Amino acid sequence: MAALVGAPWMRIRVFPEVAPPFLRQSSLYFANRRVSDFRKIRTFSVSASSISDTGNDGEGAVRVRFAPSPTGNLHVGGARTALFNYLFARSKGGKFVLRIEDTDLERSTKESEEAVLRDLSWLGLDWDEGPGVGGDYGPYRQSERNSLYKQYAEKLVETGHVYRCFCSNEELEKMKEIAKLKNLPPVYTGKWASATDDEVQEELVKGTPYTYRFRVPKEGSLKINDLIRGEVSWNLDTLGDFVIMRSNGQPVYNFCVTVDDATMAISHVIRAEEHLPNTLRQALIYKSLGFPMPNFAHVSLILAPDRSKLSKRHGATSVGQFREMGYLPQAMVNYLALLGWGDGTENEFFTLEQLVEKFSIGRVNKSGAIFDNTKLRWMNGQHLRVLPSEELTKLIGDRWKSTGILTESEGPFIEEAIQLLKDGIDLVPDSDKALSNLLSYPLHVTLTSPEAKPVLDDNVSDFSASLITAYDSGELLSALEGGHAGWQKWVKSFGKSLKRKGKSLFMPLRVLLTGKLHGPDMGASVVLLHKAGISGAVAPQADFIPLNERFKILRQLDWEALSKDPPLVEATVAASN
Repeated sequence: MAALVGAPWMRIRVFPEVAPPFLRQSSLYFANRRVSDFRKIRTFSVSASSISDTGNDGEGAVRVRFAPSPTGNLHVGGARTALFNYLFARSKGGKFVLRIEDTDLERSTKESEEAVLRDLSWLGLDWDEGPGVGGDYGPYRQSERNSLYKQYAEKLVETGHVYRCFCSNEELEKMKEIAKLKNLPPVYTGKWASATDDEVQEELVKGTPYTYRFRVPKEGSLKINDLIRGEVSWNLDTLGDFVIMRSNGQPVYNFCVTVDDATMAISHVIRAEEHLPNTLRQALIYKSLGFPMPNFAHVSLILAPDRSKLSKRHGATSVGQFREMGYLPQAMVNYLALLGWGDGTENEFFTLEQLVEKFSIGRVNKSGAIFDNTKLRWMNGQHLRVLPSEELTKLIGDRWKSTGILTESEGPFIEEAIQLLKDGIDLVPDSDKALSNLLSYPLHVTLTSPEAKPVLDDNVSDFSASLITAYDSGELLSALEGGHAGWQKWVKSFGKSLKRKGKSLFMPLRVLLTGKLHGPDMGASVVLLHKAGISGAVAPQADFIPLNERFKILRQLDWEALSKDPPLVEATVAASN
């Protein structure tokens, strides 16, 4: 899986009191080497053992983790990383572990942690171990694991892989300035790497603050076989001795992550590509502690349409925001899975269960994936329309009642309205506009539009008079009481009486009854408008114009004025309304 090239590496025993369950019977041991020996040895070599990426039982058991920092909302990039970990674990019969990396005490909040857990649960990514679930490898919050980090740090000091550095901030800044002037990497020069025991003891007696620095080999390189990117390598001379424990006793990120992944028996580290540079430091820590190296897979970033990193300036970027906007969890999961992965077919629609069945880390792309809000919205609409009828009715019915359009959330009117309008709804909130549009009667806007001129020129005044007569006689209302079949029978008879059919019949009918030139099925719309007027389901504040009011408006129209200049048309229509 990975290799460090150089001179011999020390094998290190893991102490039982701090070892995880999978290492407590390990044969690894601390070698009896004096710390002073490590001041002389600066080149190492190692063949890093790795856990099989295909194993699913015994020592090859697949264990992956998602480790968010609770310093903000769950970004869609983090959600996709969590999803890929989840799919890999489930497809291999392994475990999906959730670990909270909350060592940034100033920025981490309980509210953020709860939001992350809520978003993961909403997506359906249930974890096998972690907060709220427990497990054999806890605690699952880094803030509760400090004693573990300190014990491992002390073991590294004992074996010479780590030393105390008493450099002040001023000294460190000066080192950076000198390196910059020499066009060298800003790495630590190793001032305290070769200090004598007496020099160290002298500073300890004075109470000088110190950090723990990892002793990096001066020569050699690290190579890993990334499951997504293939072979990746780094030269060790670009790194310099790095800090693993701050002077305030707080461990740094790379040390925490390595200890956590090792002691939690993580077999595969699937994470964002921005963590790729961290692999070098973590690999050195793995080997210094004698831990087996996990498999690494670094997923490409999610990009905005301009190919920059997706950020808040591009609009909604967090799972919580999309949830509040009315997106379905199954649509979000489906879309996120397709950002950098595909099953090799043209199929774009997958349930979570189907994704588990088809997912392969080998089909994850190296290149960045573009986050397309239009595509996500379209996909959400597809998922919305295949929901079971009862579920869709509850979602939209509850929405209509909560927004004050309707007085009830269920019943025949709601069910028929949803069936009529659902093809034009991609997000649940879209249903408000769809229903309001159906209930409205913007006749004056329609009649004064250029698109309405062919209707006005087709003797629409006589057509309107015949329609009013059909309404006043009760003929039309009687037909609407018969539902869609009654409507169809009446339309056929009405068209025959006027010697009209096709567009010349249906276009003026649509305009006069609905006030619009376009819309969903006209017959179903008119039947539903009739039901809306007698069901009592529509709230008074919904700006609904019932059929009887529509016919009052039709009676007041001056068709002669409507055929003249636009200013006169507008004045006539305004007066009629």
